[in-house]
Amino acid sequence: MNLKNLIFPAIIAAVALIDGFSAESMMAMAIVAGVAGGKHVADEPLTTAITNAESPDFLVNEIDRRLVKIRPMATPIDQLSRWAGAKKAGSMIVDYYSVDTRPTSVTVTADSTGCTSPETASSRYSTATLSIDNPDVIEASETLLAKGVQGYRPDGKTPSSQDLVLYVESKNQDKILVHTVNGMIGEDGVICVPSIPADTKLIRMGRAASELDVQTAQFESLPQKSQNFCQIFKMQIEQSTLQKIANKEVGWTFSDQEEAAIYDMRLGMEKNFLFGVKGRVNDRVKKEEILLTGGIWDQAGNEFSYKKEEFNTDTLVKLMRTAFTGNAGNKRKVLIGGSGLIERLNCLEYTKTVMAGENIVKWGIDFSEIRSKFGKLYVLLSEVFDECGMEDDGIIIDPEYLQKYSHIPFTTEQLSLKEAGVRNTDAIVLTEASCVNLRYPKAHTRIVCEKA
Repeated sequence: MNLKNLIFPAIIAAVALIDGFSAESMMAMAIVAGVAGGKHVADEPLTTAITNAESPDFLVNEIDRRLVKIRPMATPIDQLSRWAGAKKAGSMIVDYYSVDTRPTSVTVTADSTGCTSPETASSRYSTATLSIDNPDVIEASETLLAKGVQGYRPDGKTPSSQDLVLYVESKNQDKILVHTVNGMIGEDGVICVPSIPADTKLIRMGRAASELDVQTAQFESLPQKSQNFCQIFKMQIEQSTLQKIANKEVGWTFSDQEEAAIYDMRLGMEKNFLFGVKGRVNDRVKKEEILLTGGIWDQAGNEFSYKKEEFNTDTLVKLMRTAFTGNAGNKRKVLIGGSGLIERLNCLEYTKTVMAGENIVKWGIDFSEIRSKFGKLYVLLSEVFDECGMEDDGIIIDPEYLQKYSHIPFTTEQLSLKEAGVRNTDAIVLTEASCVNLRYPKAHTRIVCEKA
């Protein structure tokens, strides 16, 4: 007898029992592989059971759909992370990668007298050797802008309004050999690199290749590995049998208690997701190790500080500049702050350059909008900052680079306390093991009020 003829029906029956539809329908249904790796259902209507069996991550978790409707404005970080969807974590320890942008400038570390030696003369152009602080950033064939070093017009005598532009011929350890096209012309008719003082900033520009060049210096960006711990959040709700059957003045049911408990649980999670510190503690009573998750406050790569008495429209413009420039973020970000910071924002007299827009609803949250030439901020009061004694502080996050990882999705579990002889109550336990991480740290900014 063919062994496959015995095993295959048994497997089908087991899968059918788990997923809630009959083995006969499973046998009749055909899952056809597509040409690009997809799956197609033949001779059977598409149902949620089939979808869960063949593509378990396709359907949105109904619990999360319900959670995002429970007082979303009180827990914006948790709300944003749930709205985007959580990635499944295979363990309580989450390794994730964040990609930074390559530095755009280096600094000259020693004075350069330019091309004064006739030995450096070659053809029409003379070279100069510059010592720089971060040679790994610069490669041969790149062009550099020497900020603050005046260039010259084509006659080589008349100063130009354009800064000096350099071409990198080669690199040796912490020194680079450079030419220039808008330098001064010496007595021998050679275009020389002017003197470049220490602390001059050299800004990377594009690469310049010759006609016969096929290859250039290689550049690869490696993401930086970071780690966070998933924290197990729990909440237990109980109601005695007598309480359940007693007459009540209002329609207060077990579901109402569950909703209140979920709100309280999310409020606690919000504080961990914001200000938590990654670590391990040993509970000597339980004799178990507890994992604590790290919050996004310390993960943010930018910081902006201000003084209470000097907060004005100019301060807001500087804040917008810090939040939207020099990073790989988007031009629409979310500002979440305490009541002191939000009060100062409301007291500002907005101008045509920085203006307050209409309220906007996104991710289930009602935001106020501030617009500037740098970008748009969606502003929201978070009383979590007030409760943590940070009413004058805030954080600007890029929602597209806010990622939640979940080892145990938000679940509810019925406890059989009656059958176990513990208590005559109905009880459920709410559980989630998760953490929130920031990708592209420079796209997020802490706002800190300087203490007097």
